[in-house]
Amino acid sequence: MSELAEILLRSSDGLAPAERELIATYVSYLNDCFYCHHSHGEIACIYLEGDRELVDQVRKDFNKAAISEKLKSLLAIAAKVQQGGKFVTEGDIEKAKQNGATDIDIHDTVLIAAAFCMFNRYVDGLSTTAPTDMSSYPLRAKQIAENGYGSHIYTQKQPA
Repeated sequence: MSELAEILLRSSDGLAPAERELIATYVSYLNDCFYCHHSHGEIACIYLEGDRELVDQVRKDFNKAAISEKLKSLLAIAAKVQQGGKFVTEGDIEKAKQNGATDIDIHDTVLIAAAFCMFNRYVDGLSTTAPTDMSSYPLRAKQIAENGYGSHIYTQKQPA
């Protein structure tokens, strides 16, 4: 799953890594997955030069956040995917395109949203223990932003 996260969230084609992480954060927030929405929110913060307020605004009401209209329309699509893929309408796709989204941007948004529904259910379904000490999240986020998802987990000491 780390390899899939690496492909989905760190690609430099189309959407920026910060946008990808914001989509993952938002879907995880909608799914009430504590670990995922906090961990990916912190990774987004790294890419956004520490702008935690923006990440929180995206979680709570992305329409009021200081993000592009393109990203707002993609987050609207992601929210509908979180409910079920058939909730996405032609109008949603057209609005995203009018706001500058490419077919690849839309594809990646749907794939990230669908994957995070799976990741969130996996994490919560196994009753994993998520750190409640919020100070551990920025440390791990920095590692991921610098080194990527996956292989470094086994070769580098992890934050306590």
